[in-house]
Amino acid sequence: MKQSTLKMILTIGACVLLGILLAMIVTLNIVAMQKDVEPKKEEEPKWIDIDRQFLTKNEYSRPGEKLSEVNGIVIHYVCNPGSSAQANRDYFELLKDTKNRYASSHFIVGLEGEIIQCIPLREIAYASNSRNDDTISIECCHPDDTGEFNVFTYESTVKLAAHLCNVYNLEPKDIIRHYDVTKKECPKYFVDHKDAWKQFKKDVKEAMEEEIAFNQKQN
Repeated sequence: MKQSTLKMILTIGACVLLGILLAMIVTLNIVAMQKDVEPKKEEEPKWIDIDRQFLTKNEYSRPGEKLSEVNGIVIHYVCNPGSSAQANRDYFELLKDTKNRYASSHFIVGLEGEIIQCIPLREIAYASNSRNDDTISIECCHPDDTGEFNVFTYESTVKLAAHLCNVYNLEPKDIIRHYDVTKKECPKYFVDHKDAWKQFKKDVKEAMEEEIAFNQKQN
């Protein structure tokens, strides 16, 4: 075969190969553009939104000790009127530096109904004294000295307590006040108003059923 003929064949082959590569690139670009214009799939609705901001492990607010079991849920109030969930979470975080007390909570419910989780549920929190080893703690923000939760805090606390009851196979009777552990006036409004505390548990019971129904619709 003449050298000129061989060069021509090689040139034609290179052109064909280049054409195939260009066609593949164009096709990939078209597919990518189509993906960009397709509407993003919406996230499935959630029964409850939790902002997980775990504390740094430290001796004073997150010791990292294992929670042996979950036999109850303890409701607290922050005893700092008008403070936010974020401010209380950041206070717990700061204890690793100030080292002036031992304190924390698994959850904090804010004045706008936001929920911040500070401690993983497999670990203890420094909140409920002799019941730290077998309970999950919920601190609640409040607007004034009465300790009464506003409607947003109340509704989120009810939903969170209901969710935890469903997860750990608990009943509303397993929800207690910090007062029931130490006789400390916490959460103040529920200590001063026993009827409100009874109603809270009734609302949790209803919310437990609502969550079950919600989850069944999603499946």
